[in-house]
Amino acid sequence: MSGKSAKVAAMLVGIESGPWDRRYVGWFECFNRGEYYEAHDVLEDLWLEGGKAGANYAFHKGLIQFAGAFVHLQKGRLGPAVALFRLAEANLQRYPSRHDGVDLGTILQSLTDWREAVEVRVGVNPLGQRPPPLVERPEI
Repeated sequence: MSGKSAKVAAMLVGIESGPWDRRYVGWFECFNRGEYYEAHDVLEDLWLEGGKAGANYAFHKGLIQFAGAFVHLQKGRLGPAVALFRLAEANLQRYPSRHDGVDLGTILQSLTDWREAVEVRVGVNPLGQRPPPLVERPEI
């Protein structure tokens, strides 16, 4: 576990995860509440624990980057947000459209839509122009 484990554990109180690791389900819960930094932290704890040899290394990394892109949007840093959207897309595209209980195709489409919204309207932050994204959590 990382040095943030106590903070992460506190964020996960009350989250039902079924067969999934609570940190994985916690990412979806935090993300859908617009708590992108917290989503990043929660899943990063699991990602670091799994190491580079883990089957979900790039998958978890992509979800972390997706949340990180929204952290940048919240701070008005559009260029870094686009960069993270692109990295997330590259990592998530390695997996089948249905992976670890979620419709990854839908997540990728959302990611692409948000990246394009930043790129098309240069200088305009889409996070202030439209509702924040929601992602389907894994089936429990």
